[in-house]
Amino acid sequence: MSNPLLKSFDAAPFSKIKNEHFKPAFLQAIAAAQKEIDAIASSQASPTFENTIEALEFSGQQLDRISSVFFNLNSAETNEEIQKIAQEVSPLLSKFSNDITLNEALFKRIKHVYDQKNSLTLNVEQTSLLEKKYKGFSRNGANLSDENKKRLREIDEVLSKLKLKFGENVLAETNKFQLLLTNEDDLEGLPEGAKEGAAQLAESKDKKGWLFTLDYPSYIPFMKYAKNRELRKKMSIAFGSKCFKGDALDNQDLVINIANLRHERANLLGYQTHAHFVLEERMAETPEKVTTFLSNLLKKAKPAAEKEFKELEEFAKSLDKLDQLEKWDSAYYSEKLKQKLFNLDDEQLKPYFKLDNVIDGVFKVAEKLFGLKFEEVFDTEKYHEEVKTYKVYDATGKYISLFYADFYPREGKRGGAWMTSYKSQYVKNGVNVRPHISNVCNFTKPTKTKPSLLTFNEVTTLFHEFGHGLHGMLANTTYPSLSGTSVYWDFVELPSQVMENWCYEREALELFAKHYKTGEPIPMDLIKKIKDSSAFQEGLATLRQLSFGFLDMAWHGKDPSEITDVKALEESAFKGTQFFPETSETCMSTSFSHIFQGGYSSGYYSYKWAEVLDADAFAYFKEQGIFNEEIAGKFKEHILSKGGTENPMVLYKRFRGAEPNEEALLKRAGLIGKAS
Repeated sequence: MSNPLLKSFDAAPFSKIKNEHFKPAFLQAIAAAQKEIDAIASSQASPTFENTIEALEFSGQQLDRISSVFFNLNSAETNEEIQKIAQEVSPLLSKFSNDITLNEALFKRIKHVYDQKNSLTLNVEQTSLLEKKYKGFSRNGANLSDENKKRLREIDEVLSKLKLKFGENVLAETNKFQLLLTNEDDLEGLPEGAKEGAAQLAESKDKKGWLFTLDYPSYIPFMKYAKNRELRKKMSIAFGSKCFKGDALDNQDLVINIANLRHERANLLGYQTHAHFVLEERMAETPEKVTTFLSNLLKKAKPAAEKEFKELEEFAKSLDKLDQLEKWDSAYYSEKLKQKLFNLDDEQLKPYFKLDNVIDGVFKVAEKLFGLKFEEVFDTEKYHEEVKTYKVYDATGKYISLFYADFYPREGKRGGAWMTSYKSQYVKNGVNVRPHISNVCNFTKPTKTKPSLLTFNEVTTLFHEFGHGLHGMLANTTYPSLSGTSVYWDFVELPSQVMENWCYEREALELFAKHYKTGEPIPMDLIKKIKDSSAFQEGLATLRQLSFGFLDMAWHGKDPSEITDVKALEESAFKGTQFFPETSETCMSTSFSHIFQGGYSSGYYSYKWAEVLDADAFAYFKEQGIFNEEIAGKFKEHILSKGGTENPMVLYKRFRGAEPNEEALLKRAGLIGKAS
């Protein structure tokens, strides 16, 4: 059988790939990569940076490509067969990874080079690579006894399966729930676009009426606008109870097992907790520093949040005589209050945010800042017809990157939004190999009468993920493991979060915010309202993010062996950040994919950490002009292109001239003086 995955390819040959190609390709690529590792480990030549560290860095490239194609499809276009293959190959990949890390002969050669580092004439990037490789081995079991190495392998194999199962259950739960309404009175309050989308979805499933799901473009408008409180409650509990029903899709045992195995793994490696292990390689450094950071922000944000919640309570009482605000009331009354205070709602804004125009707008912002040009191409293969593909060029016409954009929800696509890579950037044999980057989102779909019109939150999400995309596209390093977003996890959100700031600026909005029917630019008074409302309920939003950070640390910052009740742990972690009454049917941990499936375990705090960086960075742009070429050039040179080649604080100070100032975030969020 001819296997397209085992042939040399540039862009992934999606049309030629069949599910049955994956496992044989993995097996052959693992065997080939193992031969490369064996050759390095058994070499009779004295260990050098070139024949050991660089050779290891560029080994297994075919396996890396196959893995990127497969696991990206498992996130964006999966099915039962792909999920089954993932369960089969993940333990093989985990074993192979351990075979490398626990290879004594290989580690001996790496250590020999590492011990000579002060006498070697290495540049900054080479030094970073050497340190990363050495730590990758020493932190992951190279110095363990044979017995402990065996246990480490067992843990990693089980964890690889548990994390996949967690994600499969969340996707299955999301797909399973459907709210079919047949009485038009139940739709009271919903915008026409939401109703039309729901009718179209029902029709696509051969149902009569209006169909609502837990996908964000369906769920969020329902929670914001549906007047029927009982139906909001039903939707809210369905969303919040994912994988918390005691059935075959329940994740409670899974999350307890994952937390305990991570803790045991950290202990094996000599660390107090999983968080201690993870944070050693983060800007925050320790769980204590993370907790202090979160607690300090909580102190500053809580007075504002209390004031905002009281205002919301009083508003709901005056409007509908509501005595007790519940979680399913939050979005509904917040939206009504926002309309009252600022005379602004998403339905006024959406006509100005046609998806195609917003895509064009983010491209124009990238052009003005970094000189990039995006050309849609139609001869690059795609994994789904909805995906758009672009070639990216710099101001001189030089090819920079291939870019995939995938914007609508589907049954085979997990929820949320993310950036990923199909091919890393690196330099080898004098050739600068350019990356293939992808943004995947779940935005409002077009209907029969309207194009895809985005909420303002979807606009900021698009800019956010595109910021990650730029970090990948503009990578310019020698080594793939230091390229693009391969940076400290609490630094990776800086490029994404800083890009969101342009969504609030008149100069940027005028580039793309045009009425989808008339082409009229967004009126100045709407721009002012967007700006004026940008800090609306920021205290409550901050507490929400902090609560997730505290929950993450509750799972990973202490010994989890005593945890038997997932819900009780959650309530304890959320104490001090919650205002709404607890709902017994719901639990966040069982669908908290960021920390139990994605890469954010012990790292959820990084969203707020990076907000400090992004607010400070954008304040610098504001001082000089949001399209100032000099500042943009410095951001590109010192942040976007450098990847993980140097310590992120060194890079940030090189860009900014100083360490970040927390006051910029507090000022932007309106938390300074807001509660007084």
